[in-house]
Amino acid sequence: MDINDNVAEERPDGARARTASIQSVDRALEVLEILARHGEGGVSDIADTLGVHKSTISRLVSVLERRGFVEQVADRGKYRLGFTIVRLAGATMATRDLARESRDICQPLADEVGETVNLAVLDNGRAVNVTEASGSAGIGLRTWVGQSCPAHATSSGKVLLAGLPKDDLEPYVAAPLERFTDETITEPDLVRAELDDIRGRGWALARQELEEGLNAIAAPVRDQTGEVVAALSVSGPTFRLDDDRMTELVGRVTDAADRISMRLGHSG
Repeated sequence: MDINDNVAEERPDGARARTASIQSVDRALEVLEILARHGEGGVSDIADTLGVHKSTISRLVSVLERRGFVEQVADRGKYRLGFTIVRLAGATMATRDLARESRDICQPLADEVGETVNLAVLDNGRAVNVTEASGSAGIGLRTWVGQSCPAHATSSGKVLLAGLPKDDLEPYVAAPLERFTDETITEPDLVRAELDDIRGRGWALARQELEEGLNAIAAPVRDQTGEVVAALSVSGPTFRLDDDRMTELVGRVTDAADRISMRLGHSG
């Protein structure tokens, strides 16, 4: 049974079908809101609250239960919010916690080194920047907040990939990997070898691999379990952030990342 099964069998046009689908999604969200307010509820109670037929709510609840958004209370014929809601809420709060806990560490680091500092998380094989701080040299440059970049071509992404269990990693390092510049590493075996090095030393570099003229260095941020949940990076143009300069910054970047990790409960 699908969430749109309450759409009428006769569909004279696409617009009517789209309207029915949107209505089904809206009602499903209303079901979740009702359960959030009351803690639990039966199909009849929910149907009465929404003013719709029981069969409609029964179909919606069936889909929500299958996806883990609701779960049945044992032997009571009622439903409550399921673990999927908790998982999604946890992911949202974790991102917010990262942004909040890192803000007053990222900005001083940016001020100190004069370059742009970003905090990124991994999303489906891409590094997504959630926090940014600009140093004096980076003011006025484009922002990276909210942008996602292919992980294999960025310092943050490499750190995040290196933190994955190897079984989870494989889909993201298998060919074909996209090339962005002449320096992008696209051979899966070479990417795997570099990720092994990153795990050993605890930081990553990207030398003009995403954009020509752009270098970056990144270090892992860990939560209380030791899992890599984010990467802290410093990026800048190659004429300022060359190999010697990046080597100088290794200690500062890893120290800042470690301090954020401590705020997230990582004991080191």
